[in-house]
Parts: sequence; structure tokens; C-alpha cells
Amino acid sequence: MPQTKLNTTSRFDTAELNFEDFKKIVINDYRIGFESRQAALLGRREVLTGKAKFGIFGDGKEVAQLAMAKAFKPGDWRAGYYRDQTFMFATGMSTLKEFFAQLYAHPDIDKDPASAGRQMNCHYATRYVDADGNWINQAETMNCSADISTTGGHMPRLLGLAYASKLYRENPELHQQTQFSKKGNEVAFGSIGNGSTSEGLFWESFNAAGVLQVPMAISVWDDAYAISVPAKLQTTKEDISEILKGFQREDGTNGYEIFKVRGWDYVALCETYSRAIEVCRTEQVPVLIHVTEMTQPQGHSTSGSHERYKSKERLAWEAEHDCLLQMRKWMISSAIATEQEIDKLEAEAKQTVRNSQKEAWNELAAEIKAELDEAANLIDDLARQSAEHEELQQITAELRSCLDPGRRDVIAAVRKALRLVARENLNVKQELISWLNYQKEVNDERYNSKLFTGTPHSPLNVPEVPAHYTPDNKMVDGREVLNACFDANFSRDKSIVAFGEDVGNIGDVNQGFAGLQNKYGDLRITDTGIREATIIGQGMGLAMRGLKPIAEIQYLDYLIYAMTVLSDDIASLSYRTRGGQKAPVIVRTRGHRLEGIWHSGSPMGTILNSMRGLHLCVPRDMTQAAGMYNTLLRGDEPAIVVESLNGYRLKEKLPANPGEFTVPLGKAEILREGADITVISYGSTLRIVQEAAAELEKLGVDIEIIDPQTLYPFDKDGICIKSLQKTSKLLIIDEDVPGGASAYILQKILEAQGGYYLMDSQPRTLCAKEHRPPYGSDGDYFSKPSLDDVIETAYQMMNETNPDKFPPIY
Repeated sequence: MPQTKLNTTSRFDTAELNFEDFKKIVINDYRIGFESRQAALLGRREVLTGKAKFGIFGDGKEVAQLAMAKAFKPGDWRAGYYRDQTFMFATGMSTLKEFFAQLYAHPDIDKDPASAGRQMNCHYATRYVDADGNWINQAETMNCSADISTTGGHMPRLLGLAYASKLYRENPELHQQTQFSKKGNEVAFGSIGNGSTSEGLFWESFNAAGVLQVPMAISVWDDAYAISVPAKLQTTKEDISEILKGFQREDGTNGYEIFKVRGWDYVALCETYSRAIEVCRTEQVPVLIHVTEMTQPQGHSTSGSHERYKSKERLAWEAEHDCLLQMRKWMISSAIATEQEIDKLEAEAKQTVRNSQKEAWNELAAEIKAELDEAANLIDDLARQSAEHEELQQITAELRSCLDPGRRDVIAAVRKALRLVARENLNVKQELISWLNYQKEVNDERYNSKLFTGTPHSPLNVPEVPAHYTPDNKMVDGREVLNACFDANFSRDKSIVAFGEDVGNIGDVNQGFAGLQNKYGDLRITDTGIREATIIGQGMGLAMRGLKPIAEIQYLDYLIYAMTVLSDDIASLSYRTRGGQKAPVIVRTRGHRLEGIWHSGSPMGTILNSMRGLHLCVPRDMTQAAGMYNTLLRGDEPAIVVESLNGYRLKEKLPANPGEFTVPLGKAEILREGADITVISYGSTLRIVQEAAAELEKLGVDIEIIDPQTLYPFDKDGICIKSLQKTSKLLIIDEDVPGGASAYILQKILEAQGGYYLMDSQPRTLCAKEHRPPYGSDGDYFSKPSLDDVIETAYQMMNETNPDKFPPIY
């Protein structure tokens, strides 16, 4: 294989160590690396035997991760991908037993603290939220943000974690926040496979970090393949650091320090990481460590073998340049350990790994066995009284003979048994039903809980404070209400920051932040480049580190650029860590207005269907928006606020308490009482509905108008169902496509609230057309719900039930 050019020397700094101490460190490193390799080998076997569902491991990357771990300090952060098991073991952020517990999907945070069995193996996280929802002291712990499977998807979050260090360092008002930072001395460590550097999120994040000059250290694990695809089909020049040379900082420029080192050279790796992280930490600049000539001994995952796509020559080279084999040879040649000593160490390591695997498996199996025995005994009791005793006995026999049973086997058996005796009235039947109901509650907590943090700090628990008005309060543009709200909050809480395209200097394109950068400085209200994904990632990382970011996306349509970060990362964070992590970022955006195909969208169904785990606020005016911001800034859960783009210059009365009044999430509001039809809409279309009500009243139709205010959560108090008890008719008006948010609202009202049983006619939806709205006023009229559409649809509904009183219009 061709040799890789190194930007390091072969010197290993042992100035502060005597040789015996140095030997102990190296031998311990090798032990950790060898245990990690054995865990990967054993983990693969456990998948192939069926005990685990899928396996993806970090074998071949051990030595580089040992070196990286040496530079990782308390307060630092990791945002990596699913090959970093050795690093996690070396830093103490995970253990072998936890590794196997996650492999077996043990749904217990004490056994798998990273995800409680919710993520596949090698997806790591540390818990920085306690059982009461409080932050732990991040400055004193080693911190790992929760992994995701989307390769490259973690990079925007990495940017935010590093950017937090910059703010904590450069903003003196944050120096007292010692729970989260030691004046910004923390480095954010990231890792990524060489193939994933082809992802757009990598490039966007890489460029943004170079612009922002943040302490972000990216390690590229380069084993020359991305699954089966070689580097020549992935990367120009087959070398990511070669093509990133233009990012190398020079005198008078920003940029990166770029390092390159072989993945099997222990000495060079330790020195390189020491130098690179020292530069990153002290000079607050991003660094790239390109680790080449790595191997992947078991291939990409348990789904296939790398022998299918690697040549014999490549496989032979990988066997020779296996990083642990090379480290072993170096240890012997350097008199650090004899071959016999290493053999003994390896034998002990194998046994340690095997013991950890057995303990993890036995603990889970014992729990399931106890539940299986309880269920089988109850079914046996049922069989003794039932006419279906033979089939019931067959159920328990099959259950007891299960090889490596899971909870699904137990619960499925109980449900089948209860179906068999559905027509029998037996005393023991109720015992089995009670047992099943209890297990449903337990399993709901195990597998379905914590979509949101649900702590006392949730925005759902923020007290409602009404907007206060005095005779002196004047009518102002809606944007001025928002401006007053933001001004008051920035003055109140020094941890609040805002950033986005055009947010800083000009105060955003609609002037919500006008003048505030001059008042609070460009560290707190900041312009960014055009980079939606990393704006959201920037916000996520800041929110994870105790700051309160408002990340602005200029138009609602552009959220699609950040879909991976919003959907895969933020929305699932609380769930995939079972409440162990949170990122209460507020995403501010606007929409619902005619400006052409990419400036007038209302993709609410897209948001609702892909971003469960974020609150979705849809204020009808800027006063309601301000109240929602006041609520969210006092809570600890993420949200999207969609302001009405055509409302910034409409007049509203300025509250006397612009930074204090709150609008509760999930509380619908009746804007007009009526007896004939319940009409539900939100955002900009509400003004059209209110205008239509006057003409409908002249036509004899009395509509009740309800603004849900937030789509997630939706109408927690059941205002809609109470309205239907009066009207028995439902019309939903929505600027989204047919079946978008309107379908979601219908499900909430007809199914969740039970509105189906109150209907005396078919519920109706009035939505935009299926295409995106064209440009121009005429295009708007013919593609989105108009005043005429609202009036005539409501009238037609009355015509259907009483044609004599409401004859057809045409």
C-alpha cells in the first residue's frame, strides 16, 4: 500500500513520565483496545446467533480512538458516529457491560444509560438531565451528545456544541455559568467516516466552523471504503484532507489546522492528537485530523461481509496493518511488554469481555423469564377453568419452550389466550387481564415515553400570564410587539441568543430584531450565512449546553434544508435518550403568504409527520407569537414558531408587559361563538375566516371560529369537541395541501376527542391545491382558500342539511 504523508513526527512526549509509568499507560491502552476488539467480535456472533437484532462496530479504529481519548478532558463534548466504542471505553463514558446491554436492547436506563434500549448498538450518549429534569454540572463531566444513525447528520450539532464554547469564552455575562462551562475552555470532538465526508451536512458544517472559528476537532476515520464503495468513487483525489487544503489557515485568515496521521501508528497518533487538541483548545480554532490507513476487519456491519468487495491484496494488507497488531509489535520491539505478557493480557481481556456479555444477557433474560413465568402460570390457571384448556395449554407450552424469548412473545401469548376465552366468564380471567393492563403501562414507559422531557420545567407547565393593557398602550405594527418581546427577554436572561440570515445588522427582514444587535452585541444577536441545516444544528448544540437559542429560518419553506437535523436529531433527542438529554432550541420562522413557490408554503403536514418531539406553534398575530416566545423561553422543550408573514405591519395593541405575558401551549381559543358550524383554522387564514363570518351571518349561517394556536400539542382542553356538541358540523380551513395538517386536525377531533359521534354531516376540509402556490395575486386566489371559498363552502354545508332554508347559490 502507498505510504501516507504525515504532518507529525515520530516523537512521543514522555518528559513527565518515568519508563515504568509510561509502560503502564501503554499496556492499559492496549488492554482497552483489545477488549474493544473482542467486544466487536463477540457482538457480531451474538447478532448472527439471533440474540441481538443488528450489529455495527468500531473494530479497526481502536488505536486512533485511544489517542483521541487522551486529549479529551472533563467539560469536553463528543458528537460522533457509530464506530467510537473504544473512545467511549477509554474515557469511561461507557462500559463493556453497557455495550452489550445496548446490543440486547435492554430497556433500562441503569443498564443502557445511553438510550434504554431504544437505539442500536454503538449509539452513545451521556445523561446530562437528572430524573427531575434539572441540568447536571456539565463542566465537571465528560459529555457525549446522543448519536444518530444518519451518517453526517451529527455534524451540525457538533458545530453548535463548539460554538457554545466560543460564547462562554467571549461573552463575560456568561462567565458565571460555571455549571456549563469553564469560560469556554471546552473542545467539541467529532468523528465521521471518510465516505460520509461526501455528505452536504459535512461540508456545510465544515465551512461554518471555519467562518465562526470555534474549538471543533473533527476526526475522519479513513478506511478507504464507505460500505462497499471505494474512496475513488467517493472523494476527489481519494483524499479528504488533500482537497480541504484551501481551508488551512494562513497569516491574516481564518480557517483550520489540518493534521494527517496513519491509523496504526500509536506514537504518531498520540502526538498528533496532543498537538491538534492543544491548538484547538488554546487558540479556539477548528482542527481536522485525517486518520488514514485504517481497517474495518468485520466489514461495515452484520448485514454483509467485506470479502465480497475487497481484493485479496487489500485484505492481506489490512491483516498486516491491523492497528492492534501493529501496536503489539511496537510494544514488544520497544521493550514495553514481552510477547508472553501480552498473550496473558489478551487472554484475560477475552474473559473480561465474555463475563460482561454474560452478565448483560443474564440480567435481561432473568427479567423476561420472571414475566414469562407469571404469564404462563396465569394462563395455566385459566386453562384449568376454561373449555379451551387444550389450546391454552398449547400456548403455555410454546411460550415455555421459546429459545431466548422476548417480551413480545410473552405479551402476544397472553393476548391470544384472552381472545380464546372472550366468550367465557371466568374468575381467573380478570387476573390475567389485570396483569396484561399492568404490563401495558410498564411497557408504554419502557418503549413509548419521553417524546418530550415532561419535567416540571416543561413549557406546558409555565403559568399563564395575561397580556396587560392600559389606556395609554398604543396601536403599533405587529413587528413592534415582537421587538418589544425580544428586547424584554434579552434584558431579562443573559443566556438567550438569536441568530440567522439577516437577523443581526438589519434586525431580520421583517424587523423583529431591529436595533437589538446594537443594544446587546453581535455575540447575542448574530448574522449567519445561508446555511439552514447548520443554523438549526448551531441552535441544538447551544441548547444542549444550557443556552437558550432562537434559531431563525427566514421562510417556512426553507425548513426542508434542515430536515435531517430537525427530524432525526432534535425531534428524537428526548425519546432516544429516554429523557437523558434535551435541547430546548426555539426555531423561529414565517410563512403563509403569496410570494411565489418557495416563499408562500405552508408544509405543516410535513412538519407534523416528521418532527414529533417539537412543539408547533401557529400564532395568528404577533401578540400571540410574543406570548408563545415568552412561554417557550421559560421552558425546556424545543419548538417551531411559524409567524404569519403578512402580519408584521398590521396594527396591534402593544401590551404593557411584552416580555412577561404568556400564551399556554395546547390551549385553543374561541374567537367567535356560533351555533351552526365549527370552523377551525390557524395563522393567516383566520383573518379570512373572520372576514367571511360577517357575510355568512347575512346569509343566515352562524359559524363558531376556533384558533388552536398550537398544532402540537392540539387543544388539550377539548374546546373543539365542546363546540361540536353545539354545531354537529365541522369545517377545517388550512393553507397546507389536502390531507396535510387538515388530516392531522381531523384525527385529533374525530378520533382522539370522539367528535365522530357528534357529526350529523360529513366533516369538510378546505385546503390549498396539491401543487405549490404560483406567484401573483391571481395565483394565490386560485390555489389557496379565498374569502369566496370559505363563504361558499360553509354555506354549502348548510345547504346539504337544510336545502329549503339554504338553496344552492349556483
